[in-house]
Amino acid sequence: MHLTVQRTDSLEGSVKAPASKSYTIRAVLSALLADGTSRIKDPLFSLDTKAAMDVCGKLGGKIEKFDEGIMVEGVAGKIKNPNSILDTLNSGTTIRISTAIASLAKGTITLTGDESICRRPIQPLANALIQLGVKVKTANGNPPVEVQGPLQGGVCNIRGDISSQFISGLLMASPYALKDTTINITTELKSKPYVDLTINMLKLFKIKAENKKYSAFLVPSSQVYSTAEYTVEGDYSSAAFILAAAALTDSEVAVTNLFKDSLQADKKIIEILKDMGAKVDVKRESVTVRGDGTLKGIKVDLSDSPDLLPIVSVLGACADGETIIYNTEHARLKECDRIKAMHSELKKMKADVVETQDGLVIKGGKLSGAIIDSWNDHRIVMAAVVAGIRAEGETKIKDSEVAAVTFPGFTQIMKKLGANVNEF
Repeated sequence: MHLTVQRTDSLEGSVKAPASKSYTIRAVLSALLADGTSRIKDPLFSLDTKAAMDVCGKLGGKIEKFDEGIMVEGVAGKIKNPNSILDTLNSGTTIRISTAIASLAKGTITLTGDESICRRPIQPLANALIQLGVKVKTANGNPPVEVQGPLQGGVCNIRGDISSQFISGLLMASPYALKDTTINITTELKSKPYVDLTINMLKLFKIKAENKKYSAFLVPSSQVYSTAEYTVEGDYSSAAFILAAAALTDSEVAVTNLFKDSLQADKKIIEILKDMGAKVDVKRESVTVRGDGTLKGIKVDLSDSPDLLPIVSVLGACADGETIIYNTEHARLKECDRIKAMHSELKKMKADVVETQDGLVIKGGKLSGAIIDSWNDHRIVMAAVVAGIRAEGETKIKDSEVAAVTFPGFTQIMKKLGANVNEF
């Protein structure tokens, strides 16, 4: 499937943000580890969360749908060996957390994913698991990854500047280790809010994990996940594209299901839009943006929010003055090299953009329609749609169906708000 996008001068309306991918996956895999049946209300149903639900089922969990969401019958840490390869599709979160969880099973379990996943590093997690008594094999540091438990526990050292998902996986598996676990972080920890999110989920399931100022984490053994009832909140990562589109046009758009007290890292989009001059009204469970299409360039550190790089680079390309995105080199290790991808696609649209090692330097101006590649990355597609709304002429986005990884209804929501976007 491909998309065509025409310039759109205004957007208007109120839409509900899709449920959080990060919270949905953590909730499903926590419920798998629980003793009994948990209820997860309003989960996200997307390709990434499907991967997590499929893994849950193959590792012994039982999932049933009900009107408001899903019920997950857990295994109390007694992970079943599926005796088949676990395919996590395009979900980095799923393969990294599930690799740690799989180390609780008897025998060997192999996990893989699509071509993009098999290019993404997993060796730091493998090294940490090896230190904790697990036998691990990787394909030159990338998936497929083979693990053979049991997870003994003890002390491991792991770098924190590649992916916080490694730490999240260790935190979630370690309560069932044979002895207490200490996770030492050997570098600066990037994407700290995602670790906070994981610890918050663990608390919901009555699991204790101590955060030593992000330099170490202590997880006692002999814990058992309790069951929980949880309603998944809206996803700031997905909503960022809608909010940005409103700021870039003469618009008033409200996005509901966004919680003011959310721990999500990408809530930072509110601060960014305000700094760029947009009018943003934050209520307890909604965010409204009133835009006039005029923004100013800013300097922004995305170390904790690398997923915002694609849409912030579009904002910068349309703003007055210079925008500098920095401290986000780990964005190169996502579904694609997002720094390289946004540099390439914005250049096609005649943007003045320079690629740096850890980000982008962008001088705002007028964009022109172009033929855009998806890079097999949902956030590149959605960022390109927003850029196309502001560009002169027609923008064509190839292989746009990848947006369904996290936001299956993105195109329909943008059309509902008035965007000139169509499938072909």
